[in-house]
Amino acid sequence: MAQKTVVELIDDLDGSEASQSLTFSLDGVDYEIDLNDQNAEELRSSLAMFAEAGRRTGGRKRPVTDGKAAGISSKDIRAWALSEGLEVNARGRIQTSIVDAYLSAN
Repeated sequence: MAQKTVVELIDDLDGSEASQSLTFSLDGVDYEIDLNDQNAEELRSSLAMFAEAGRRTGGRKRPVTDGKAAGISSKDIRAWALSEGLEVNARGRIQTSIVDAYLSAN
């Protein structure tokens, strides 16, 4: 019997279907959050005034983990990981080792 595992990326704020994963840092702690387009724009708008007044540190700007822009999605990576028998959380940050394995395999 064949089985198909489907992983749905869920917005961490309202439980709707998420379309992108965003990362941000505060007080030396890095965060990743899965959001739909509306909530992602609200987060960006809320932080814009602080980002404009602040000083950038570190290297170049990191790309947004967005399935539409990057060609891959957290949803696809999670589904692939489960099909490979790898343990992956249903929400939140995906381990770098799993993302690297996905990129190597695809």
